[in-house]
Amino acid sequence: MKLKVAALGAIAALTLSACSGAAEPTSSPSTSSGGGTTPASSPAAESYTIGIAQIVTHPALDAVAEGFKEAFAEAGIEVTFDEQNAQGDQATLTNIANTFASSDADGFLAIATPTAQSLATVITDRPVVFAAVTDPVAAGLVASWESPDANLAGVSDLNPMKDQLELIKEALPEAKTVGIVYSAGEVNSEVQVTEAEKAAAELGLEIKKATVTNSSEVQQAAASLDVDAFLIPTDNTVVSAAESVIQVGEQKQIPVFASDESTMERGAAAGLSVNYTQQGKDAAAIMLKLLEGTPAADIPVETQKEFDLFVNVAAGGLQGLTLPDSIVSRATKQF
Repeated sequence: MKLKVAALGAIAALTLSACSGAAEPTSSPSTSSGGGTTPASSPAAESYTIGIAQIVTHPALDAVAEGFKEAFAEAGIEVTFDEQNAQGDQATLTNIANTFASSDADGFLAIATPTAQSLATVITDRPVVFAAVTDPVAAGLVASWESPDANLAGVSDLNPMKDQLELIKEALPEAKTVGIVYSAGEVNSEVQVTEAEKAAAELGLEIKKATVTNSSEVQQAAASLDVDAFLIPTDNTVVSAAESVIQVGEQKQIPVFASDESTMERGAAAGLSVNYTQQGKDAAAIMLKLLEGTPAADIPVETQKEFDLFVNVAAGGLQGLTLPDSIVSRATKQF
């Protein structure tokens, strides 16, 4: 159902959980602490239809979708969600975008960079909110972090690659090489690898890389790397097949570090993670701002400032790593 003006006042109470103005990622992007707040309940005068497109199934991206839907439920706003998943196939994703463009939905949530790029190409007349996008400027989605343009706004999961590498050095002081398997077709992954290489040079580390085009290639790519540790970035293709890297880590006794909570739960030893459920809730707040008429240029891209440390002591042991107490003691959660 299309939005009517009478409905707009009913959603004004739902605001961003921790918005503070954005800047370029090399300085201080708009940040969210990761804890967030629950939006105030407000009865909606109208129901809405929102399309949700997801590039692939894996727990981090699933959490974004769930957080997005939860935010509307918590606010008492009636929404019909049309959820579509490309399951990693670009042609399917293109079809989803075209179908959404010809629908009468009020707005769209695009989860992950390839999804946002596909929807942005064909949907220009209604709000498109992105989430789990690492660098929306590099991806060509927005002109700047501070002032998005056109009909797009959203939330970034920009990962603290230097902090991740410092965590690896703390756990493995003698480490010299870190292996990263990533999809060369994902701009978000290229950005993370570039940042990792810059940080590694400062920390006396070398990044060794292997690229893949689909999830079936992940295990062979990981096995090809002779490294002291693996780091799994927020790469949709690799995270969907994280068990393949973990299996290599166990076989070769190479500790695996990761960038999202779900991968630690699935068997990575440790890592810093974005709160993806909160990403979804922040994306819902942005959607409602757009639907009520706020220009996208007035909604800076959100990034998270504080990251949760997750550890999996048992998994580390299977990979030949005894996590030091200095890491375990400050973990947000242990699996």
